[in-house]
Amino acid sequence: MSKIPSHPWAFRPRFRRHAFGWKSQPAIQRIREAVSEIKRVARKDKVVAAEGAVLFLERLSPAIEQVDSSSGAIGTAVNKAIADLAAVIAAAPVDEATRQRWLERLWQACQDDEIPYLERLGDHWGELCVSNALASHWADELLGTCRLAWSPDPALRGFFKGTTHCLSALLAAQRYEELLELLAMAPYDLWHYRQFGVQALAALGRKSEAIRYAEAGQGAYDSPVAVAQTCEAILLSSGMVDEAYRRYGLLANRTGTYVAWYRAVAKKYPQIPPAQILDDLVASTPGEEGKWFAAAKQAGLFDEAIALAQRSPCAPQTLTRAARDFAEKNPPFALEAGMAAVHWLVAGYGYDVTAADVLDAYTHTLAAAERLGRAETTRQRIRDLVAKETGGERFVTRALGRHLGLA
Repeated sequence: MSKIPSHPWAFRPRFRRHAFGWKSQPAIQRIREAVSEIKRVARKDKVVAAEGAVLFLERLSPAIEQVDSSSGAIGTAVNKAIADLAAVIAAAPVDEATRQRWLERLWQACQDDEIPYLERLGDHWGELCVSNALASHWADELLGTCRLAWSPDPALRGFFKGTTHCLSALLAAQRYEELLELLAMAPYDLWHYRQFGVQALAALGRKSEAIRYAEAGQGAYDSPVAVAQTCEAILLSSGMVDEAYRRYGLLANRTGTYVAWYRAVAKKYPQIPPAQILDDLVASTPGEEGKWFAAAKQAGLFDEAIALAQRSPCAPQTLTRAARDFAEKNPPFALEAGMAAVHWLVAGYGYDVTAADVLDAYTHTLAAAERLGRAETTRQRIRDLVAKETGGERFVTRALGRHLGLA
């Protein structure tokens, strides 16, 4: 077993037991800093970085035990750190004895984890083993206890913290039939376990069966996005691009914003026309057409963007920025975007809207109109819109009254 040089890790003194109070943001920031520090070291020395990753994961859960986890933000940060650091540990070129020592330390950290924050580490256990032989060793170590925990006898059955570790190790060891047999014993049909069976069936070449297995028994606690991502990957690996897009492409690539969602789908399926992708995404979110305005604009689908902004509410500030940014290069689009902004302001939509926001919408709309020689007709259109305002103490009317001769 080779000796690993020590390193003065900046994160080490910051991650001590109960180092953080109930506020999650300071802990999240420190977690991100620690992962960045380890990744920087990995660019120069993968072995030292892997040792640091193991040390960090050992210290992580005790340090954040008191953090408020109700929002889910700290859990998300921990899961991302685990995924990033598992890759760092797996990439380190070390002998099997060193890797086994790392795994034993991580196993103990998982057993001592009371919240539990390190639960997702089990999903990466096979990846951490690297070799088939080591993965098989861990599978043998855990298989008996896992079978006992899933025994049909209620007197024997219980919870085992190493269940996903065992499943992941069996998968990495290519012991696919044993893995499927074990999953058949599971008392709960959870995606958290079923995902390993899907990968085993796919590895055996039984891809249609893998997809059926993935879709079977989806419950309230399963992630439909995770299921869709797995099924999409199976179909794409078989060259079935059209079917992958039709069945899973939209849901599998869902992200935090509508613009990012569109980009993700368009990047993965460049052979699908942008207008079709946009239409399909819009159809998948009925009643939220206006939220796709920015995505349509970025795709250069300007007519579609305006049509969407007119169909359902769209953030007035977003529309105003479009009117400002396109006033010179696409005045017709800028004009209609600005008019849509005024329309939704009059209708009472928008978050933290101020009089300055109303004036900006008016100013940028007129700027585009002047470039088209439609200043007076546009002013009258705005005047007609504002005249219909009845709610919100006529906020828009008060903001624009002097400019429109309504004051």
